[in-house]
Amino acid sequence: MIRLILAILLFLLSLLVLFKAPTNLLWRATVAITEFPYVFVFVTFLFLISCFWADYYKFLSVTLGLIALLLFSSTIFRAYFYASKITIENEFPAKGTAAQQLEKPFSFTKMFSGIGAGNATYKTIAYTKSSDAKQLSFDYYPANTNQVAPCVIVIHGGSWAEGDSQQLPALNSYLANHGCNVASVNYRMAPDFKCPAPIEDTKEVMNYIIANAAELKVDTANFILLGRSAGGQIALLAAYTFHDPRIKGVISFYAPADMVWGAQVKGNKWVIDTDKVLSDYIGGLYKDAPEKYKLSSPFEFVESNSTPTLIIHGKHDCMVGFQHSVHLKKKLDNYHVKNYFLDLPWATHGCDYNINGPSGQITTYTIERFINSATSTKY
Repeated sequence: MIRLILAILLFLLSLLVLFKAPTNLLWRATVAITEFPYVFVFVTFLFLISCFWADYYKFLSVTLGLIALLLFSSTIFRAYFYASKITIENEFPAKGTAAQQLEKPFSFTKMFSGIGAGNATYKTIAYTKSSDAKQLSFDYYPANTNQVAPCVIVIHGGSWAEGDSQQLPALNSYLANHGCNVASVNYRMAPDFKCPAPIEDTKEVMNYIIANAAELKVDTANFILLGRSAGGQIALLAAYTFHDPRIKGVISFYAPADMVWGAQVKGNKWVIDTDKVLSDYIGGLYKDAPEKYKLSSPFEFVESNSTPTLIIHGKHDCMVGFQHSVHLKKKLDNYHVKNYFLDLPWATHGCDYNINGPSGQITTYTIERFINSATSTKY
């Protein structure tokens, strides 16, 4: 009977590969299942071996276990298939051979050996004080080349109210160890501070880096903005409203790009309370402040000279609707803005949690090629 219960549990967990998570806890489970798939494959394999000694419900337990094994392993096979179709260099052609770049989008062995992110050294730099006298800072990861290089400004997620500059630091280390400066930013957060406070803070970070470019060894003609989730909204809005030619590209990880649409399409409250999150950040519900939602929406500011954009979003995102990125992609295309949409079929919110996992490898491969093409200095 215990084996049957375990078989049912494994089977139900494996269904998260196919369907959006219905609760916040199961969303976290989905990240683990899809980005550490080998763990669940191994556990299920051990379970199936144990079934040879079962006296009761053997057939049913084995059947459910085999289905679970197939579903758990499907992420790996789907990643291989999807990787073979990545065409980012059609839109963002390489400027030259970058020897340190990943050779291919996905490798089974690199899930275990790693893609070479390492742990880059960084220093925390204060860049301004907010109106409540709280000092704001960013973590600066200098490029390992010790030469002038582009700078990627990374803006963390957390519903504009949580998180900090140490969120998912593996990509920061990877980029720094492969020749690019990285500034991972802390910004003023909701509910104490509303939009556009974080966008203003992003500008302050840029100004600080430009003013200290000689010391930091930053090529001030080449900035890339990268944001995850809420940070993606900040990065996109900053890129599209600053009109700064030094910002050569913007990278959006599963961002709420169309705030007007997102405010009117209610999400699953068991996953995230969209009304509360948006109200804390914008200062009210959409019906009470429609103009503020429009001013906070990157989608509304797309025009023909907008910043080249890399969009990354998983189709199983249960927190920020996939349609946000679909809408943004369509408008960028309508205005003939250079862009590439990495629409991962198996992925959910936070899909890059494990940089060595299927989504982590593929997104890193795509990001480094986007940066190489978008910046005028090869890194």
